[in-house]
Amino acid sequence: MQNKSPLSPHIQIYKWHISSLVSISHRITGIINIIVITLICLWASLLLLGESRYETINSLLDSYIGKFIILGIIWSFSFQVLSEIRHLIMDLGYGFELKTTKITGLIVIFGSIILTVIFYLIGKNFF
Repeated sequence: MQNKSPLSPHIQIYKWHISSLVSISHRITGIINIIVITLICLWASLLLLGESRYETINSLLDSYIGKFIILGIIWSFSFQVLSEIRHLIMDLGYGFELKTTKITGLIVIFGSIILTVIFYLIGKNFF
């Protein structure tokens, strides 16, 4: 017997909003950040096994691919922090209007990119 109840809107017909994009990205960056923190702890613990193993990872991070990965990690943490601030404000009961959610979502997206550039410039000793 077929169930004739209506289905939830499917991804193909659902119209994406900034809030849904930020929400999904917040969850993804949260998972990425947990994995990154674990890898940083493992990287630091390689010092116990000798400097040569630590240098192997360090040389990978000095390559162009490593620098790209580091930029992605910085963006992920920046995005997560700004999104958490947005959630904290919403937990206090503010910012639920449609226009406000669009604005704060855009602030999170563009703010994380701006923070990534700022942290990159600080790392390059431009400030």
